[in-house]
Amino acid sequence: MPSTLAILAHPTQADHLITWLSKHERVLTHFQIMAPAEMTQRIEQGWGLKKIDLIPLKDSSQGGDIELAAHILAGDVAGVLFFADPGAIAIAFPSFPLVLRACQLKGIPIALNDMAATLLLRGIAESQIAYLIFNPVAGQGNPNMDLALIKEVLEPQILVNVTMTQPDVDPAEQAKEIIAHIQSKNEHDLGRSLIIASGGDGTVSAVAGATMNTNIPLGIIPRGTANAFSVGLGIPTNLRAACETILAGNTHVIDGARCNDIPMILLAGVGFEAGMVDGATRQLKNELGNLAYVLSGVRQVASATPFTATLEIDGEVSTVTTTAITVANVAPSTSVLAQGLGAVIPDDGLMEVTIATSTTRLQGINALASLVAAAARGNPTQRDDITCLRTNRIKVTTDPPQKLVIDGEVLEANPLEFECLPQALTVFAPLRTV
Repeated sequence: MPSTLAILAHPTQADHLITWLSKHERVLTHFQIMAPAEMTQRIEQGWGLKKIDLIPLKDSSQGGDIELAAHILAGDVAGVLFFADPGAIAIAFPSFPLVLRACQLKGIPIALNDMAATLLLRGIAESQIAYLIFNPVAGQGNPNMDLALIKEVLEPQILVNVTMTQPDVDPAEQAKEIIAHIQSKNEHDLGRSLIIASGGDGTVSAVAGATMNTNIPLGIIPRGTANAFSVGLGIPTNLRAACETILAGNTHVIDGARCNDIPMILLAGVGFEAGMVDGATRQLKNELGNLAYVLSGVRQVASATPFTATLEIDGEVSTVTTTAITVANVAPSTSVLAQGLGAVIPDDGLMEVTIATSTTRLQGINALASLVAAAARGNPTQRDDITCLRTNRIKVTTDPPQKLVIDGEVLEANPLEFECLPQALTVFAPLRTV
């Protein structure tokens, strides 16, 4: 259901409605309020409802009630509060029969007095309230159709507020604003708030990183190329099934991580992994999908150059010559360079570290084949030129400096300090089978 309430009153009942609104100001911060212009003006003129998100309609005499009825019929309204004049209910403006008819056709609840309005508000507010961050340019599907399907599946049970990502705005900043809004109303929150990220791994990682250590559950609706985070946690990549996973309500508490204070949900790669991701351009991903990473990986095998890495773990320092270092928090089996231990465990309080020390192209190809086999079997690789370990903290310094990729974003940094954040994120995911 949408998170918009329609509020209107006949002239003789307007003061009564404003008084009721003032009593329920805190709960109303959950909602957008749609009202005829004369009512929104009353609300804005010092009644204390400064934090309410108002959607003004036309004056009732200019068809504001007709405009509201159209919104009701379009499915834009969760409930209607209509404080009607009993003595003029059939003839006064706004038109009660018009609004009532629209509510009847769409099955929208309507309250006619303060007691009924309080019960309606409580019933709606006690529903789950989802803040959906939606990336319209992710994947290869039609974003309008994708969003319509998401709302079709979720809205019968969840209030959905949609925030579109913007080219010049970090989704993490959008998520932080939403988190601040949720936390500001926790004291009077009648409902259960959650955040949903819908897009590729970049969008998901940004939102998840902002959500770590907030205790706000996160839903994932994957619509990207690799969808590594979803696959790694067993979340369906089918749109409808992903929505149904959120509705099922089962959560999985997993670890998060940081690299130089940058949130990390999936994995970080130095050397080979960073070059492979950097080589998989947006155009290539649009044309080939996941094969873009395969093609880029083949090219990277041919051009990978060994470098020196100094590793510091629990106060012990060692130096290796390597072509690839991967530090993983969550990773599917298709993230081959994270599979030295045969599996990445997302909730053990440790990160999986895989270090390839191959020095020739043939050794590198054989090492990749061994990692693929390790992922398929779920057992650690036994090659001498692949070092594998689990740790909650590691510092890596490279010479010369190497490209770094964190959750699909290519960066530059040296040295690199990784830290696991145990039990940092609550994610809606299918029940795990033993």
